[in-house]
Amino acid sequence: MGFIDLLQSIIPPALFFSAPLIFTALGGVFSERSGVINIGLEGLMVMGAFVGVVFNLKFADMFGSWTPWISIIAAALIGGVFSLIHAVAAVSFRANQVVSGVAINFLALGLGVFLTKQWYGKGQTEMVSEQFFSRDIPVLADIPIIGKIFFQDIYLTSYLAIILAFIVWYILYKTSFGLRLRSVGEHPMAADTNGISVYKMRYTAVILSGVLGGLGGSVFALTIALNFSHATIVGQGFMSLAAVIFGKWHPLGAMGAALFFGFAQSLSVISGGIPVLEDIPQVFLLIAPYVLTILALAGFIGRAEAPKANGEPYIKGTR
Repeated sequence: MGFIDLLQSIIPPALFFSAPLIFTALGGVFSERSGVINIGLEGLMVMGAFVGVVFNLKFADMFGSWTPWISIIAAALIGGVFSLIHAVAAVSFRANQVVSGVAINFLALGLGVFLTKQWYGKGQTEMVSEQFFSRDIPVLADIPIIGKIFFQDIYLTSYLAIILAFIVWYILYKTSFGLRLRSVGEHPMAADTNGISVYKMRYTAVILSGVLGGLGGSVFALTIALNFSHATIVGQGFMSLAAVIFGKWHPLGAMGAALFFGFAQSLSVISGGIPVLEDIPQVFLLIAPYVLTILALAGFIGRAEAPKANGEPYIKGTR
């Protein structure tokens, strides 16, 4: 296998598995930059996957080939609404944010599985009829060497996720909104003194994390799983949270970490075509993403500084 062929077999699957992680990790960056820990990313992905699949099955005949795109929009909106539970508990009632996030995870999974059994009479939905497909990107796919590696047989959602990471970076670091959001995560009292509503900014950030978490879950369901069950989203949200920490709470860092974890997930798929990996037992390749996640955090968590007020409820008028 030539070097170019090797890259072509590695990069598209890595981007494919990374996209849901990037979307969700960006949501985690919004929430935690505002000072609200969001352990509930897993639950938000579960809800996004559930809504995306159910919407797809229900309206496939109506929207045709546009169904996957409309499905992920619906999932993003419901994810935003669902995240309000965490926002109310963590911001308004000043509940323990870790406990609230864990509750979101259990609630989303329980609700999704319960409704699936009620509506479909079994523990999983049917396979979606309209899904995302890989394709060549016009013009760019014809570029020598680069086009074959990066723009042939690729999912548009992969590049949508990467583009969104740069948009989030611009919003957080180049706009007044981003400055206000980061300020309430670093020193909420100082932000409040300067007329910034800490509660409003944190609510906005948590809702944005829900929108992006729902988007990530639906993209995973409509590109990888293709249906919904209790096992559709298993650890993806926690891996996204790890990407937030590994990426040092920075949008582009989170994207890079998500790409790394996405590559780890793709190992079991691409191993058959890579001489070095083909003799490794499949079980080791399947657990590789989780092992690498632990090793990455163990190696970098000590050097990654979270926003100073992250996880601390804000009470107006107190330090």
